[in-house]
Amino acid sequence: MPDKTNSNDKHETILNLDSVRGRIDGIDREIQQLISARASLALEVGKVKGKLANAVDYYRPDREAQVLRRVCENNKGPLSDEEMLRLFREIMSACLAQQEPLTIAYLGPEGTFTQQAVSRHFGHSIHSIAMAGIEDIFHQVQSEDADFGVVPVENSTQGVVSHTMDMFYDSDIKICGEITLRIHQNLLTHAKSLDQIERVYSHQQSLSQCRHWLRANLPNAECIAVSSNAEAARRARNAADSAAIASRAAGRIYDLPILFSRIEDQQDNSTRFLVLGRELFPPSGNDKTSLMMATRGGDGPGDLYSLLAPLNNKSINMTRIESRPSRESTWGYVFFVDVLGHADEEPLKSVLNDLSSTNTVVRVLGSYPQAMLDPEKDQ
Repeated sequence: MPDKTNSNDKHETILNLDSVRGRIDGIDREIQQLISARASLALEVGKVKGKLANAVDYYRPDREAQVLRRVCENNKGPLSDEEMLRLFREIMSACLAQQEPLTIAYLGPEGTFTQQAVSRHFGHSIHSIAMAGIEDIFHQVQSEDADFGVVPVENSTQGVVSHTMDMFYDSDIKICGEITLRIHQNLLTHAKSLDQIERVYSHQQSLSQCRHWLRANLPNAECIAVSSNAEAARRARNAADSAAIASRAAGRIYDLPILFSRIEDQQDNSTRFLVLGRELFPPSGNDKTSLMMATRGGDGPGDLYSLLAPLNNKSINMTRIESRPSRESTWGYVFFVDVLGHADEEPLKSVLNDLSSTNTVVRVLGSYPQAMLDPEKDQ
């Protein structure tokens, strides 16, 4: 005889499942209505501001940072802060694109870590332009062919990207954001085993980040530095005896399987990127300021102390300092300094005013919201 108990349990489970699905459908309708309402309000903002020339006129990184911080503060789970940020960033990106999509220049080609940083910061409702070099990105922003640019500036294991820093000497481009991305390197190849690989392509920084792994696992392979990891994947895709060190995204784009994942020597390997623009933005409430500093004399005794002492006296937290050769004098140096705070807010505002009246040259490269999160994600 049929087991009526089991039959009733199954029927009750189906009814409960249908009920839950019905509630989900109702919530989905509410979410869609609310997103549409938000998009309509975004259009109202455009009407209030009047007829503006470009999409960049509508974009406010300070306002966006404040919204995303509230998302984290109000998040009660079960979704992580990173997942909630990802959802809201895409909603904001789509709403902004109603006016006109932002144009973002980045270090290409398609599939680079820089492109991933662009998507993480601006969402996907943008127009992105892949550039061949860092100087090209500066020029695209300066000429207004791009609204913003994204460039790498430092890696947690390999240090500063000197070419990015040097571009600020002769440019009045401003820093208006930062992005921190956890970087996982992968060995991409059509080879079925390591002994079939004769050469490895990658960007020089990635080769350096995987130096020990390469020495231990591919000691006889030729390591060839190329302009980007995406370019490495492009070269390796048609050669069975070649491999590329690159991201998962590059593997998908160039149809290269991952033979080994996470081959970086340091598992906390991260890269910091800068968002480049043409103007400074108001404080967001949790900001960082980048400065370029030098003394007018060039290389006298106590020069560095004279630059940094005023910051210390006002208890301003310095998070980074880098020195680069000065173009004004032999063995002279210019210092790139990151501090917490906004240039328009105290106590940093007073310190900058005081420094400008002394024998120093201080230029504010940008005051911008601090990066939100540094999550553990496969790249």
